[in-house]
Amino acid sequence: MKKIVIAGGTGFLGNCLARHYEANGWKVIILTRGATRQQGAVQYVSWDGKNPGPWVTTLEGADVVVNLNGRSVDCRYTEENKRLIYSSRLDATAVLGAAIQRAKTPPKIWLNAASATIYRYAEDREMDEYTGEIGTGFSVDVCQKWEAVFNSVDTPETRKILLRTGIVLGNQGGPLRPLKMLARLGAGGKQGSGNQYCSWLHETDFVQIVDFLVRHLETTGVYNVTAPVPVTNKLFMRALRRAMGMPVGIPLPAWLLAIGARLIQTEPELILKSRRVAPARLLQAGYRFRFPTIEQALRHLC
Repeated sequence: MKKIVIAGGTGFLGNCLARHYEANGWKVIILTRGATRQQGAVQYVSWDGKNPGPWVTTLEGADVVVNLNGRSVDCRYTEENKRLIYSSRLDATAVLGAAIQRAKTPPKIWLNAASATIYRYAEDREMDEYTGEIGTGFSVDVCQKWEAVFNSVDTPETRKILLRTGIVLGNQGGPLRPLKMLARLGAGGKQGSGNQYCSWLHETDFVQIVDFLVRHLETTGVYNVTAPVPVTNKLFMRALRRAMGMPVGIPLPAWLLAIGARLIQTEPELILKSRRVAPARLLQAGYRFRFPTIEQALRHLC
């Protein structure tokens, strides 16, 4: 039986991967800050995301390790939250790398979460793995330090891949549910100027991309994990209204979003930053997207 270990795997994306690999007969182990337990065919093993412990034995002979650990950025960027955002990512990546290095039978592949927000604000052109320009600011600094820790770990027997993931759309988590609620309430118009780009991905493609990279032994390094056609916020919200059968949507100006973000304890950057990211390396490797356009994705999810 093949084995996958998912660190920080109790969230939206971890559950997507766990369901897929469990359905395909794999042994699924999730490293969690919760209690060690067995739930169906999935084994949950306790860890703190920063120190070695009994959990390190789960890596022995693993076919795949996926690290999704990281405190959500859907919060106010207070000093304490910033500290947690950094530490949850950097510590988990470092301790996983050290455990892989010490393993007698190291995992075959280690995929580590990263973010497409590492690129600069871009309305003018697409940012791919070759010509994309790194941005500035807190979020970008988190991404750079996160990737630096991953890249600093030498694992000669374990293939390494960084997943610069965009906004993943699904009905069990992520941003789609609150956006659908806005649309139902009639507030599904453009947000801010509406010209900012959204680099999105259907949850099915996220799982299939991970599976593709696992199976294609020649793949290594950085991959942009986004759909091939980023869209402006204006077009995204129009496609969402059509998929939900809502003929109109009131636009939300930037000043109102800033007030709303403060009320719900998040940052307007999450909506207003323009992420125009292209998955050049995935397309070159031959990956075929199940949902290449936002219209297809939202029709399916709605």
